[in-house]
Amino acid sequence: MTDAPRDLSTLTDALLAAATRAGADAADAIAVDGTSVSVDVLGGKLEQAERSEGIDIGLRVLIGKRQACVSASDTKPDTLTQMAERAVAMAREAPEDPHIGLPDADQLAQDWDVARLDLVDDAPPLTPAELQDMAARAEAAALAVEGISQVGSAGAGYGDRRLHLAATNGFRGGYRRTGTSLSCVAITGEGTGMERDYYGDSRLHRADLDSPEDVGRIAAERTLARRGATKPPTGAYPVLYDERVASTLIGHLLGAINGGSVARGASFLRDCLGEAVLPDALTLTEDPTMARISGSRPFDGEGLPVARRDLVRDGVLQGWVLDLATGRKLGLDSTGNAMRGTSSPPSPGAGNVVLTQGAASRDDLIAQMGTGLVVTSMIGSSINATTGDYSRGASGFWVENGEITGAVNECTVAGNLREMLRSLIPANDARTHVGRQVPSLLVEGLTIAGS
Repeated sequence: MTDAPRDLSTLTDALLAAATRAGADAADAIAVDGTSVSVDVLGGKLEQAERSEGIDIGLRVLIGKRQACVSASDTKPDTLTQMAERAVAMAREAPEDPHIGLPDADQLAQDWDVARLDLVDDAPPLTPAELQDMAARAEAAALAVEGISQVGSAGAGYGDRRLHLAATNGFRGGYRRTGTSLSCVAITGEGTGMERDYYGDSRLHRADLDSPEDVGRIAAERTLARRGATKPPTGAYPVLYDERVASTLIGHLLGAINGGSVARGASFLRDCLGEAVLPDALTLTEDPTMARISGSRPFDGEGLPVARRDLVRDGVLQGWVLDLATGRKLGLDSTGNAMRGTSSPPSPGAGNVVLTQGAASRDDLIAQMGTGLVVTSMIGSSINATTGDYSRGASGFWVENGEITGAVNECTVAGNLREMLRSLIPANDARTHVGRQVPSLLVEGLTIAGS
């Protein structure tokens, strides 16, 4: 049922024992063991190589309705004792929070199948030399495309992470996750006429990873498409969010239905439970049980079971994203969405999400929009979480008569998220191997500030 090495479970049990000796009423402990290697190349030669490995531990203690968290990367017995004593001393001085507390035993995840999630690549870890070769091949592929003047960066990385969670309510569980990544940034032009773009891929299993040649080529093609970028006109136009940035819109929706935001009243959807927040044809599903997807996990950060559920069904908001504490604040049960680090208490967050895809292709939506903007990159933001007022810097391509006429940059896109989300028209191009599977999205009537 678990996939954590014995030393991690031993560490969490030792932390719990130390907390009990120090006077805690209850406690939970987390241990994370990680190894990562990253390599960057420039001009076909090694530019930088980094390796990191170690164990981080975290302890949360509860005394009545008070809690405190401490963390460390030192696992000596004396350190564990000091952590527990300090955490208990801090908790005694902390303000009371009537909503905190560990799950009851009957709420805990009882059984799970880590193997079914397929989170671990059983192939031998990539060596630095293999990572360097991958990055060099991606760089060479980008430079081989006519019009690319240089490669800003090309890098590859490998990671292997293990996690174990334990609590005084009896929960014990752990799992492991691997990952391989590859990216390339290509540049065209010189001086003030430079334009750049990138492409990258990241997978749990490196056999699924795009080839270095494809990564370099796509980065180059994206970059060349940006040559001669100018500012678009100012006015109200439809905007198509390309698949690579469309998930940011759904990210704003997820933030607005996060239990922490709702409990504080700092959400533009705080009064919308049971109401339409997306078009009628769209459903947004959270699924932490999908195999071979980076956001999958066998239990949440409080040891509760996780399951597939619709956050929005046929356009209608079905529920909030909750951990135990925010659920109690709202008079609701946890939805199994607790996220947890070593240095802070659990907080709610959504993992894998899938939005209904449309019947039209991205090109079909471009033809449909007539005149407007295709956004492929975004920078900065000015977003009011309470009202949904939205403004972000953007770059991409200008569309006239349903066809792309050229690249644009240095513009701002503005609107109101509540209205934007209700008007979404999805394409059919979502990637199905990423954690947020969101296709390109067309939004009508946004304000573009350009030239």
